[in-house]
Amino acid sequence: MDLQDQLKNLFPDHQFEEKPVEEKPEIWLQEDPILCKYEKRKGKPVTIIDGYNGATQDFKKLAKEIKTKLSVGGSFKDDKIIIQGDYRDDIMQLLKDKGFNVKRVGG
Repeated sequence: MDLQDQLKNLFPDHQFEEKPVEEKPEIWLQEDPILCKYEKRKGKPVTIIDGYNGATQDFKKLAKEIKTKLSVGGSFKDDKIIIQGDYRDDIMQLLKDKGFNVKRVGG
């Protein structure tokens, strides 16, 4: 017996109304494309995501989500997401699924 059933037993005449839940987009989507670059730093390949002009907190959430889904390391520095390894195709597909415009830069 859950809480809703217990309340119905206590207050049989009361009409319960469920409020609809509004879905908000988690991250602000922008018109300009996000740039996805490939570089080598100290001989190691890295993927850099740049060009987001929304809130910093949203970009940090996006960085954490990318790192979690791809199971890779990375960081957020100077308004850029730096992912260890060459994951341009996977990251671009992930961002397109979220609704972003993505532009591949270099190679």
